[in-house]
Amino acid sequence: MNATQTGIIAGLVLGLAASQSFTAFLITLAVGVIGLVVGRVLDGELDLGDVFGRGRDR
Repeated sequence: MNATQTGIIAGLVLGLAASQSFTAFLITLAVGVIGLVVGRVLDGELDLGDVFGRGRDR
C-alpha cells in the first residue's frame, strides 16, 4: 500500500469519526498519530534518539 492509498484511508476514517462527534474525531486522530510514530520507529525511519536530543551527544 503506498502513501496515497494510506492517506485516503486515513482521511475516510477521520471523516467517519468526525461525523459521529468531535471527541471521536480527536481520539481517532491521536491514535493515528501514535500509530504513525510507532510504525516509523519499527521501520527504522525515525530515530527516537534524534528526536529527544540524545544520540550524537555521547
